[in-house]
Amino acid sequence: MERTFIMVKPDGVQRGLIGVIITKLERRGLRLVGMKMLHLSEDFAKKHYAVHVGKPFFAGLIDYITMGPVVAMVWEGTHAIEVARRTMGATNPANADPGTIRADYALEIGRNLVHGSDGPKTAATEIALWFSEDELMTYDRSIDRWIYE
Repeated sequence: MERTFIMVKPDGVQRGLIGVIITKLERRGLRLVGMKMLHLSEDFAKKHYAVHVGKPFFAGLIDYITMGPVVAMVWEGTHAIEVARRTMGATNPANADPGTIRADYALEIGRNLVHGSDGPKTAATEIALWFSEDELMTYDRSIDRWIYE
């Protein structure tokens, strides 16, 4: 099983979309294995978005991600990274496919509701940054036999 990191950003929390986002990921068949709600410090936000240091949008991104609480989650499943990213939709909501989180609920890149790992290396780094091993669950669901071959 592959794991991925997903974060409901402050706009998603403030707009009451946490449940909608979780539901879309669960209905795809992904399994939630870790979740917490927190308000990011500027230092932690800079660690999370370190790949964007020096880019013109970096300061605004840090201001935005620290302006309210976020919900951090780890999801697992077959091709979890790709499945989660397709469920979220394109980074620019204007380019997102209908039925995706961003197409259905967002209008602008700077308020696109969710963050998701973009590959296995990023997922491993982000999961380790946000969660300790003892904060992640391993369990079977009775419905898994209806999802996985």
